[in-house]
Amino acid sequence: MFGQKVSRNRENKMDTAEVRGVCNSSKLEGSKSNSSLKVWEVATAFGVIAAFAIGLLGVYLTMPASDYSFLKLPRTLEDLQILRDHLDSYTSDYTMQVLVGYCVVYIFMQTFMIPGTIFMSLLAGSLFGVLKGVTLVVFAATAGASSCYFLSRLIGRPLVFTLWPDKLVFFQAQVAKRRKCLLNYMLFLRVTPTLPNTFINVASPIVDVPYHIFFLATFIGLIPAAFVTVKAGIALGELRSVGDLYDFQSIAALFLIGVVTVTPTLLSENKSEQPIN
Repeated sequence: MFGQKVSRNRENKMDTAEVRGVCNSSKLEGSKSNSSLKVWEVATAFGVIAAFAIGLLGVYLTMPASDYSFLKLPRTLEDLQILRDHLDSYTSDYTMQVLVGYCVVYIFMQTFMIPGTIFMSLLAGSLFGVLKGVTLVVFAATAGASSCYFLSRLIGRPLVFTLWPDKLVFFQAQVAKRRKCLLNYMLFLRVTPTLPNTFINVASPIVDVPYHIFFLATFIGLIPAAFVTVKAGIALGELRSVGDLYDFQSIAALFLIGVVTVTPTLLSENKSEQPIN
């Protein structure tokens, strides 16, 4: 009699899981079919771009008259060294303008998924040192990821369905499976390269990751990688390639942190799968 009840409970749980899976799939399919952008959504995106442009213009107008042709997004270590050499003379006299300009550029790059934030992290270490640099990078990266999260909630569906359809299905299934320990799972994703950070920023609101969990996982999970990158920026002249940033010790440390963050999730899954006696 008791065994029949347990069997029925298991069947009910399996049926519930199947229904949820069908609902999630239907939700994604419905979102995919309604993924065309509306006029107000496009206007919102351009409004965000205009806000960043106004912020940069305000910083530029408060700087002294000079040749700023060196100001461009660094794409190589050589570009970064040139930018650092020029900005180093401004940082002491115009600290606030440099800080605001740095944050606006970093947040803009994160919001619109522009590659090269790793060079910005190196620049923070070179200009401000480890402690201030890590604080600045974590703040800017978290703000940029949050900005991307909310912008994606408005207009991100077409982009995600076009660029990462398979990753989106996988991410949706993992989030639904680990809903009880979602913070640990999101921390694991931030610390390890399981999924690209750009994809996580854009896809999280689409698969219903709550913002408070997204925020905490981003803020805490980015600290280890930010520390490694910012610290490397202090010895910028010694770097020969971006690959030199992550030696064996750094990779091992990040992997260990990832294992620690995901362990509670794995333990909870094991407990839920244990048969009832």
